[in-house]
Amino acid sequence: MLETHTLSGPSLAQLANLYVDSIKVGKMGSGKSLELFPTILTALAACEALSYGKGELSGEEYKKQLINSLCSSRWDPQCVIHLTTMFRDVPLSSDELKFLVEKTLRMFTKLDLQEIPPLVYQLLLLSAKGSKKQVLDGIISYFKEQDVRQEEEQNCGEDMDLEVQSIPQDQLRHVEGTVILHIVFAIRLDHELGREFLKSFKTSYADMCPFSVALLLSVARIQRYEEQVFDLLKGAVIKSYKDEHLQQGSKFLQDLLPRHCSVAHMILDTVKNSVFGWDHVTQGLVQLGFFLMDTFGPKPGPFGKTTEGPVGTTRTPTQQACKLGGQVLLYGFKIHEPIRGEILEQVLNRLVTKTASPVSHYLDLFSDIVVSAPMILLESSSKVIETFDHLSCLPLATVQGLLKAVQPLLKVSISLKDALILVLRKAMFSSQLDGRKSAVAGFLLLLKNFKVLGSLASSQCSQAVSSSQVQVDVHSRYNSAANEAFCLEILSSLRRCLGQQADVRLMLYEGFYDVLRRNSQLASSIMQTLLSHLTRYYEPEQDLLPPVKLEPCITAHGDQVYLQEPLAHLVSCTVQCLLWLQNTQQSANHSADDSDDDEEEGEGYQSHLQTMLESVTRRMVKSELEDFELDKSAEFSMGSSVGVKNNIYAVLVMGVYEVLIEYNFIKAKYNKSHFEELIGLFNCYNKLSEILKEKSGKVRAPSHKTPRSLLSMGFASTLITVLFKDNSQSREEALSVLRSNAEFVRYALSVVVQKIQQLEESGQTDGPDGQSAEKTFRFLCDMTSVLMWRYTNIPSAVEEAGRKDKRCSLSQLCLEGLLRIFTTCQLRYPDKMAQLLSTMDVAEDEAEQEDATEMNYFYIRQFQRALFTKLSGGEEDFNSREAQLLVSILSVLSRQLNPSSKQFVQMITWTVKICKETSFEDSAFSKGMLSLLFNLHVLYKSPVGLLLELCQDIHSQLGDIDEDVEVEKQNIFAIINMKTASNAAVFVLSQVEKILDEVEWLIAQKKSQAASDKLNCGEDTQSAGQQDPVEKAVTLQLGTLVTALNELVQTSLQPGNCTITLLRVLSRTYSILATLVKYYIQVCTSQHSALPARFEKLVKLSGSHLTPQCYAFITYVQSGETAEGDEKKKKRKNDVNTAASAKLLRETKATPNLIFSIEQYEKYLITLSKKSKVNLMQYMKLSTSRDFRINATTLEAALQEQDHSQETTETQNGEGTQEPKKKKRKV
Repeated sequence: MLETHTLSGPSLAQLANLYVDSIKVGKMGSGKSLELFPTILTALAACEALSYGKGELSGEEYKKQLINSLCSSRWDPQCVIHLTTMFRDVPLSSDELKFLVEKTLRMFTKLDLQEIPPLVYQLLLLSAKGSKKQVLDGIISYFKEQDVRQEEEQNCGEDMDLEVQSIPQDQLRHVEGTVILHIVFAIRLDHELGREFLKSFKTSYADMCPFSVALLLSVARIQRYEEQVFDLLKGAVIKSYKDEHLQQGSKFLQDLLPRHCSVAHMILDTVKNSVFGWDHVTQGLVQLGFFLMDTFGPKPGPFGKTTEGPVGTTRTPTQQACKLGGQVLLYGFKIHEPIRGEILEQVLNRLVTKTASPVSHYLDLFSDIVVSAPMILLESSSKVIETFDHLSCLPLATVQGLLKAVQPLLKVSISLKDALILVLRKAMFSSQLDGRKSAVAGFLLLLKNFKVLGSLASSQCSQAVSSSQVQVDVHSRYNSAANEAFCLEILSSLRRCLGQQADVRLMLYEGFYDVLRRNSQLASSIMQTLLSHLTRYYEPEQDLLPPVKLEPCITAHGDQVYLQEPLAHLVSCTVQCLLWLQNTQQSANHSADDSDDDEEEGEGYQSHLQTMLESVTRRMVKSELEDFELDKSAEFSMGSSVGVKNNIYAVLVMGVYEVLIEYNFIKAKYNKSHFEELIGLFNCYNKLSEILKEKSGKVRAPSHKTPRSLLSMGFASTLITVLFKDNSQSREEALSVLRSNAEFVRYALSVVVQKIQQLEESGQTDGPDGQSAEKTFRFLCDMTSVLMWRYTNIPSAVEEAGRKDKRCSLSQLCLEGLLRIFTTCQLRYPDKMAQLLSTMDVAEDEAEQEDATEMNYFYIRQFQRALFTKLSGGEEDFNSREAQLLVSILSVLSRQLNPSSKQFVQMITWTVKICKETSFEDSAFSKGMLSLLFNLHVLYKSPVGLLLELCQDIHSQLGDIDEDVEVEKQNIFAIINMKTASNAAVFVLSQVEKILDEVEWLIAQKKSQAASDKLNCGEDTQSAGQQDPVEKAVTLQLGTLVTALNELVQTSLQPGNCTITLLRVLSRTYSILATLVKYYIQVCTSQHSALPARFEKLVKLSGSHLTPQCYAFITYVQSGETAEGDEKKKKRKNDVNTAASAKLLRETKATPNLIFSIEQYEKYLITLSKKSKVNLMQYMKLSTSRDFRINATTLEAALQEQDHSQETTETQNGEGTQEPKKKKRKV
């Protein structure tokens, strides 16, 4: 080796050829002899001339020929690693290196899997010479291919019940893990390699795969790359979700492009793959999970309110990204023991420290961890106990979520339960109100879940623990006696709360019913507590009115009056518990006739309570408002302490009336005289309610909200069912008492609507069973059936005729209820919509609707018919609000239809027909119909053609900006008329912006594709003369939009919001046209292809039609402002109108922005013209000079007017002094 350079040129050439020949035939053996080859090649390069064929070559050229010959020949797979090692020591030009790397990467597929890591290692060392990107891309694409093949084989195996695996999965994953370690090690040493690696992912996430995600997470362990990697992954995740979201909402995009690869799937695949010993990836996964949850979790809104979406949905891309973070951590927790402690610690830390922002996403994650791996969590119970110490400082919602999540563990861990009880006892004496409320919440939860033996084991009492691992019999750990003692001890702690603030007492009353239902053996203790407490506010003298004492229910502090005892809730809790007990005892008595002391004791307090409630009912009916110190003319304003006190009294009394109505209805057993008494109670309630409404109407302060009804949801459902649908003869006479009272019927319906609204907003309702999702859904089904029956069977025309007041009709209330039910169901029970619709009995007359889509469409037809009937009447009888509700219901139900079904197409056809035939001058209704039309159309095909027709209609209705031009009268859509056209224009512009979003997204996709094509192959993939479908679609969409905007720009729109929006949309259109031009500049530079004819047409359309009209429109807007300004001056000279000045500022911004966009567009067109050798500027008109614009006609008219006015003043002031003239000039 040391003497090689002394050999003569021909000898070196001979030796080198010997090597090349033996490599070609695959006789290199161990590769030891190859160590000499680089030295020979270096010595060869130093030679001046060597004979080659019939001529001569320099040593350097001879070396190049040898390397080319070597790389072009077939390599024996066994020699590849030795050859790659050997080439590290050979001086290579960049082209030779590129050729060599390409050759080596192609050999990957021919090698045994175990030989890949050492070859990758050699390639990475070789990349120090250059071609870093090529090396990394090659390695990643090889493993991407292997993963795809693996997935396909698994799928085929599942489908065909065969095990066909060319490479065992575990072997592949171990090799991937080793390769990742090699690459990370190389990046640590060579930061240029790291920069190249990250650069390749910054432009597009389309090249990502599970292997590259794992590699990125491993690289994140290098401190200098950590932030970049997580930002890159965050961007990729959110962009992937946004792209998916955009494609899902548009049929146009779905047809044009294939579904995007989901980065979320890749990340979750990486988590699954990491089980094969990828310890270097797991830490990155934990960081990524928390990074996504922290970044995309719900944010605190104004005044600390959370801006979370509803619980049952994860619709927005940010919510999906947050959910992905949770999934990564949950899967990581399940499969990687080393990171469990850290995940748990970080989740609990965030629950404790993030008190200012919502933590529902962390609570969900913690709950999932408990459910999926409770036994694993018990090993870290010390961390949970540590968190308990902070309970009294945490917000109530967090405490409730945390205790609910940890509840399955309390049943199997004594230490955890004891620690919690200690903390709750301390919290009971906390100085903070929230701390005490947390204690109550915790104790109630314990009472619900630690059953005393002998409690009713009914399905309604059983506590669902969804974990299969916690199948522990509670009584094996805690015997029933201990359980009972434990529960009674807690109850005694809770009794202390009856002396605390109203909020704490309220929690207690709301929780007692659930405790009783789950733990019926505590009945005696709970009922005695409630009875003794209720007695304090009960007037025992039977002749005294009122029967309740309101004085002790309030307390004063300084000049402020506060509620001390929520009396109505106390009565409600007592009544609900009593009714439940009587109900269960009756059913128990039917099955077994046994009696013991407990039952006798129960009978005692039950009869006492019943007597009390009967007495209260009797006296409450007799009571006048004056008995409660309330009067019609009393003050109810919230500004004074007297008003506040009266308000509190009124709300308490109304609540008590409501509770008594429910109790007496159940006790009445359809007895007529009892129902008459019930109507008496309602009349008293109604009188008070009317006074409150009347008083709140006069006050200009924040509008007075109707207090939440204390009727339970189950009772509200029962009540409307008997009022509207009960046909049994035996009950008819009694029910007629209730049905004949129109106010009572309206009240029942309004309570139902209020309950559904509460369910929609918070996912639960007040009162018994309000938190049980199963029961609330059952009530929803019953209500839907009744409301639908009421709406379809009693024509609103009949009702309208008999109505004297201006309040909304019962039909409208029914519709409002139905709309809220359908919305709530989609939000809270998305999978149960078909079940909800199947409970409505309207379909009884028709054939059974078995198919969910058919059934859904059946109800859509019902509402379509109702709307059509509304529209068939005259405009003076048209009830706009009811029609809007029907449109909203149709909109909600149509979301359930499959866009590819025939029913969906029928729905679109019907909507188009209504829009074309309805000419009512109602802006709100027309906007609702157009919104429904576009929401449907966008899922069927692009609505750009519709937009053009609507713009033509708007132009036709509102007239042209040039008064001399007469617009051709056309009216495709009758829904567009003089009254509705302005609002329709604003709506149409919002739809134009959505289409511009899609077009902009498509251009961005094409640009990134063109960039990656250029990097990868640099050759034109498009066949000559054929335009790319995406480019064609973009050009057609923009062409139609330009034509539509051309119509709007000539329309005489009202100055203000509409014109500003139009200027903004025009500005955006030109920006997107400029982006498209830039894309073609990029294409022309790299591919030298001709411009498509369609694109030239688009440029012509924009230049010759739209641009001149834009300048005319700007002049029109500015002249409109001036005229408007002059009129205002005449009306009031010195009034400074801030709103007008803000509007002016918006308008002044919009105009220059539009002009700048037009000029930018023209600037890029000039560049493209030069590149493509096509004169695109021939279509552009010379723009108007704006900085000093003289309109000749206006100027001449103004000069003539001035001359005329001067002549007049001269004749008037001919004899007078000169003083007034001077003043006039000043003025």
